[in-house]
Amino acid sequence: MDIRNASRIATVKRSTKETDIEITLNLDGSGQADIDTGIGFFDHMLDGFARHGLFDLTVKVKGDLRVDGHHTVEDTGIVLGKAIAEALGDKKGIKRYGSMILPMDETLVMSAVDLCGRPYFVMDADFAAPMVGEFDTQLVREFFYAVSYSAAMNLHLRVITGLNDHHKIEALFKAFSKALDEASSYDSRIKDVLSTKGAL
Repeated sequence: MDIRNASRIATVKRSTKETDIEITLNLDGSGQADIDTGIGFFDHMLDGFARHGLFDLTVKVKGDLRVDGHHTVEDTGIVLGKAIAEALGDKKGIKRYGSMILPMDETLVMSAVDLCGRPYFVMDADFAAPMVGEFDTQLVREFFYAVSYSAAMNLHLRVITGLNDHHKIEALFKAFSKALDEASSYDSRIKDVLSTKGAL
């Protein structure tokens, strides 16, 4: 069977005393999204992630927002990372690496992804405001850290220039989606996995 005809869709559920989350991800979608996390700005970021990565994404979250948004955002990152890993399967035929330098008005950001099976996360970004809407800007790091470790990917994010925190965060989500789309895409020249080890 041609590995490129295999479905790359995953549904992952996670329930704790703090959050109840269900995510369905189609890596080979068209950018359709149905997002409800209870945090409007976070919904907007995940919608942009789906649209610009051309992923179909459904995210339903019930979190303890009476406390704050931390558990909702971090746990969503954990579940999304697991969905990415599950949807990728054995990773045969994929490019493995992806990167994007993405502009958004005055902001310029970089994202680089290696779907190597070894989690590592580096982020160089500062935010002036503590909140954007009802979203705590400290949670940007928590979300991407959770995604990278749950998906077992090497993820680097950097804000090169920027002033507006909304622009910086949105550009990070979009750049990540574009880098992930490239890394997860197939190359007909790759017959197995792109590794001298024979496994990713």
